[in-house]
Amino acid sequence: MSLRRILGERGKGDSLYELDLFDDLVQPTTCPKPNWTLSCCCGDEEVIFIALLFGYLLANFFLWNNLVLRPMKLIAIFVHEMSHALACWLSGGTILNNRIEVYESDGGITRYEGGNRYFVLSAGYIGSAFFGMLFVILSGDRIASLVTACIFLFGLVISLYFTKKSETESKVWTVGLSVGFIALTTVFILLDRFLFHPLLQFLTLYYGVFIASFAIYDLYDDVFVREFEQSDTYTCNDLIPCCLPRFAGLLYIFIALGLLALGLYFALVWMVSTATT
Repeated sequence: MSLRRILGERGKGDSLYELDLFDDLVQPTTCPKPNWTLSCCCGDEEVIFIALLFGYLLANFFLWNNLVLRPMKLIAIFVHEMSHALACWLSGGTILNNRIEVYESDGGITRYEGGNRYFVLSAGYIGSAFFGMLFVILSGDRIASLVTACIFLFGLVISLYFTKKSETESKVWTVGLSVGFIALTTVFILLDRFLFHPLLQFLTLYYGVFIASFAIYDLYDDVFVREFEQSDTYTCNDLIPCCLPRFAGLLYIFIALGLLALGLYFALVWMVSTATT
C-alpha cells in the first residue's frame, strides 16, 4: 500500500487533496460529478488509458498493412460502408439489394440510389471517426465497455458474413484471425469479470482507436502514398472540382483526429466522475 498524507485546503474550495510519498498531488477526496473540468484527473488508471490510446495509434501506424490486422480492417470497412448506408437512408435514398459489400482486399462498396450524394459521400470517413469516438467514450466505463465488446463480437461475425470469397489461403487466414479476435475478446471479458479490472476497457479502447484510425491511415495510404483513384476523396473531387483529393483527405483526417480527441475527453470525464475515492 502506498503511503499518502492529506493536505488541507489548497486554494480550491473545500476539497481535500492527497499527497503521495513523493509529494505528488493525487485525486481529491471529493470531486464534482460530472467532473467536466477534469480537475480530479489523472490517477493511475487515467494515465494508463491516455498512454494506451497514443500507443495504439502508433502501433496501428506501423502495422497498418500487416496481415494480423485484417479482421480489424474488415470491421472498420464495414463501419465505413454502413456510415454511407445510414447517410443514404437519412437523406431519403435506398440501398440496392439491401446489401453492403466488404472485400478481403481491404475494400468495400455500397450501391445506392437517391439520397443526397454529398452527404452520403462524406459520411464514410466521418462516420468511421464518429463510431471510433463512440467506442473510445464507452471504454471509460466498465459496464459500457462490456456492451462495446459484445457489439464488437457481433461485428466480427457480421464482417465475415459480408466478406466476399477470394483466394482460398487468404480466406483461411481471415477466418482464423477473426476467430482469434473473438476468442481474445471473450477471454478479456472473463478476465475482467473475475480477475482484473479495467482490462476489458483497455481492449475496447483499442477497438475504438482502430476504427477511428481507419479514417486517418486509410486516407493517408489512399491519397498520399499510392493515390488510389477509387477513394472517396477522388469521388469528392469529381463532384466538387475545386476540392482536390489531398485537401479533402486532410480535412477528413483533421476531423477524425478532432473526434478522437473529443472521445478521449469524454472518456476521462466518465472515468474520473465515477471513480471511487
